[in-house]
Amino acid sequence: MILYLTSSPTGPLDAPGGAPELDPSNGFVTLLTGDWPDMGRVLLIAADPDNHPGNDEMKHYFHKVFLNAGLPVSTFHLWDSRTPVYSPEQVCAFDVIILAGGHVPTQNAFFQRISLFDSIRNFDGVLMGISAGSMNCAETVYAQPEIEGETLDPDYKSFIPGLGMTRIQILPHYQAVCNRILDGRRLFEDITAQDSHGHCFLILPDGSFVRESEGHATVYGLSYLMHDGIQETFCLQNQHREYSEP
Repeated sequence: MILYLTSSPTGPLDAPGGAPELDPSNGFVTLLTGDWPDMGRVLLIAADPDNHPGNDEMKHYFHKVFLNAGLPVSTFHLWDSRTPVYSPEQVCAFDVIILAGGHVPTQNAFFQRISLFDSIRNFDGVLMGISAGSMNCAETVYAQPEIEGETLDPDYKSFIPGLGMTRIQILPHYQAVCNRILDGRRLFEDITAQDSHGHCFLILPDGSFVRESEGHATVYGLSYLMHDGIQETFCLQNQHREYSEP
């Protein structure tokens, strides 16, 4: 399996426009093109299984994105709450699986409900996470709070079991959320830094990503590590570096 952990594969979410094109930053399109199969049987797995209009729109959008990049797509399927549960054999018959972006705990609960870990563990194609999808690929997911009230909710779980596809705990969209105030506290300096004690988070702005294959993970583009309350630069824009923790 070749794993892509992206923040946003189509460019900064906070930028105007939104044209359906893959972001070529840091060699992403070149690498993905080299890994893309000849027959592109694609499965998109939703983050919010009950948001049917949004899921249909996302399916249409990414179908167009891949075709515009010259990546062959023979079939494009969507898995949400309307879809009968795929068997492990059906899941492994796809060439590319996309894990959509959205609310991390909502998507995580859906993955658990459909037993996705059991279905995907023998997948041997290209697996791409987008934002929440990348975060939920980890063995232990850091569900960075994002909705007002989550940091005040005693039942909110910041660390939850993930798919176990990688050990890397991704935090996406850094350029858009780095100065965010949540529940009256600074998201990174007051909340995430505190949660990082005993953990290591890889922080990605949109346009940066990780490619992992055969146990080797490489970070492409500007990125940061946060661990034990400390944030430090890990890699620079237009450069790449093998992932390692301090």
